[in-house]
Amino acid sequence: MEESNHAMRPNERTHRVMVGSVPVGGGAPVAVQSMLNVPAADAAGNLAQIERLAAAGCEIVRMAVPHPADLDAFERVCAESPLPVVADIHFDADIAVAAAKRGAAALRINPGNIGGLARTDAVLDAAGQAGIPIRIGVNAGSLDQALKDRTDLSLPEKLAASAVEYAGYCKERGFEDLVVSAKAHDVMTTVRTYRLLSEAIPTVPLHIGVTEAGTQFQGTIKSACGLGILLEEGIGDTLRISLTDDPVTEVRAAWTLLSALDLRRRSPEIISCPTCGRTEVDLIGIAHEVDERLQKIGRPLKVAVMGCVVNGPSEAADADIGVACGKGSGVVFVKGNVVRKVSEDAIVDALIEEIGRL
Repeated sequence: MEESNHAMRPNERTHRVMVGSVPVGGGAPVAVQSMLNVPAADAAGNLAQIERLAAAGCEIVRMAVPHPADLDAFERVCAESPLPVVADIHFDADIAVAAAKRGAAALRINPGNIGGLARTDAVLDAAGQAGIPIRIGVNAGSLDQALKDRTDLSLPEKLAASAVEYAGYCKERGFEDLVVSAKAHDVMTTVRTYRLLSEAIPTVPLHIGVTEAGTQFQGTIKSACGLGILLEEGIGDTLRISLTDDPVTEVRAAWTLLSALDLRRRSPEIISCPTCGRTEVDLIGIAHEVDERLQKIGRPLKVAVMGCVVNGPSEAADADIGVACGKGSGVVFVKGNVVRKVSEDAIVDALIEEIGRL
């Protein structure tokens, strides 16, 4: 048999698991996740947030279930959500067991803070009976104390060793539907950890992210750096961009990153020049308004907003549509060909109108 000329990337070698109807691993498209931030007891509020996340392109949501009293609300959310809901459980294995019975599409646990491997057994059994996967999540801030105290290992080595130990234990007990994450707030620690994991447990799907990355500006940049490196190397089967912000912003950032890497495209991409002394319109205002209105268009297009004739149709020739601005006006072009000229105050409306005709 001839060998394939295609060298498999790490995320094509992983074992595929199903989180609800969403495939993770085994070469499936990198799945976009976010986490709900509405109080767990507020089922209606969580469902409303899920609707907003689904509209933005989120594919998997995670919900914290901190108390047994939250399980009724969690069950309702699972039953009515258009997206698979992962139960995020810390400290209490009994809640994880109950969540598996209440409709969770997957469980996220950290054996290090849920009572150790002995308490993990009951969770593995419950997930197996429910037919759902488990994400083993290890964070730099919650390492086992004995591992944390070791001086012969770097932090990436400690994180990877912890995750590998837990994954190995689950597999020894016959539980194969695993996803693993090992996050840190430091970008290069995160990158080095996931590289180690990809080599040590090559068949286990990896959930990648830079944890506690910060507010929108810093967090997006840190996540783009770290996750961009990993995704370009083929590492990562699902991701969350963690921001101290509206979860919808996380989803938008994730899709923008995947699009920039040519991995997945869902919505328009804006190409806009950075402005200079030649600009004779309010290009920054125009670009922001175009960007905002493009969010309602659910198809992948390249849309150019250019400030002058230097950065005009020829500079953005690969754009599907765009506008090149002059003194108080702009020309709308499609595939490099000018189709109309409009005044500055009509630029955005004209551009959106022409997009509707494509």
